[in-house]
Amino acid sequence: MSASKPPLKLLIAAPRGFCAGVDRAIRIVELAIERYGAPVYVRHEIVHNKYVVDSLKEKGAIFVKELDEVPDGVPVVFSAHGVPKAVPAKAEERGLEYLDATCPLVSKVHRQAERLVEAGKHILFIGHAGHPEVIGTFGQVPEDQMTLIETMADAESYQAADPDNLAYLTQTTLSVDDTRDLIAALERRFPTIRGPKGEDICYATSNRQTAVKTMAAQCDFVLVIGATNSSNSVRLLEVAEREGTPGRLIARAAEIDFGWLEGVRTLGITAGASAPEILVREVVERVAAHFEITEEVVETAVENMTFKLPAALRAA
Repeated sequence: MSASKPPLKLLIAAPRGFCAGVDRAIRIVELAIERYGAPVYVRHEIVHNKYVVDSLKEKGAIFVKELDEVPDGVPVVFSAHGVPKAVPAKAEERGLEYLDATCPLVSKVHRQAERLVEAGKHILFIGHAGHPEVIGTFGQVPEDQMTLIETMADAESYQAADPDNLAYLTQTTLSVDDTRDLIAALERRFPTIRGPKGEDICYATSNRQTAVKTMAAQCDFVLVIGATNSSNSVRLLEVAEREGTPGRLIARAAEIDFGWLEGVRTLGITAGASAPEILVREVVERVAAHFEITEEVVETAVENMTFKLPAALRAA
C-alpha cells in the first residue's frame, strides 16, 4: 500500500442512479432527435440533473420553461415529472406534435387522482410545494378538489368539510419514513380516509432509501450524487443523516471538500435516480487520487424494471 495515501473503504449503494422512468425519459429525447432531427424542444428539465441536461443539449435538445417558448412546427417533449392537463391541451390547440415522457408511475398517480375525484372524494396530496410532479398532479383535477399536505403540522391542522369523503395520494419521490408518519396521522384523524391500493412512492425511491439506510449504518460519512432540486436525491441524504451518519449532496466530483473526510475510514457513495453512473465513477476516481481505496457494493435489491416507449417512437 502506498505510504503517501491513507486507506479509505468505499461502500457503494445498490441500487443507485438511473431508474426505469429516467432511462425512458432520456431515451425519448434521444429518439425524438433521431426521428425528427434537431432541434427538439423539451418543456422543463427532462430530469433533475445538469449533466444529463447538458448532454442532451449537445445532441440537439432545447430546454424551455413554458410551451409559449416552443416555435410552431417542431416537436416538444414533456418532462418525466408530469405536466398539468392544460399543457398537452394547449399543444394540441397549437397543432404541436408532442411526446409525453412522464414516468408511468407518476401517470398512475394522475389516473388515481382523476378516479378519486370522479368518486366524489377530496384528495389530500402528500408532497413538496412547487415540485414539478406536484404541480403536474394538481393540474389533473379541479383545484378545489385537492389539498397539499407537506408537513406533520399540515396533517394535524387540516379541517375537512366532509371528513368521511377523503382520500390521500403521495408524490412518488418522498421519504418512505416521513410519508408513513404523515399517513398514520391522517388515518388517525380521519379513520375512513381512502388510500391507494399500493404505495405511490415508487419502487426506485424506496429501493435507494433502503440501500442508503443499510449502507449508512456501516459508514462514517455519505456522499449523495444528485441535484439540489432532485427530491429523491435530497431524501437520500436525509435517510443517511437520520441513521446518524453525516453526509453531503454533490452534483459533481469537483464539489468534494476533502476536509469533510478527515478521520473518515469508511465512505458511503450513492446517486439519486437522475444521476448517471459516469458521475459515480468520477467521484470514485477523485477520491482515489487522495486515498488508497477499496470498493465494496452494498446491495439490497436488484432492479429489472423497464417501461415502454411512446408508440410514436417504438419503430424509431
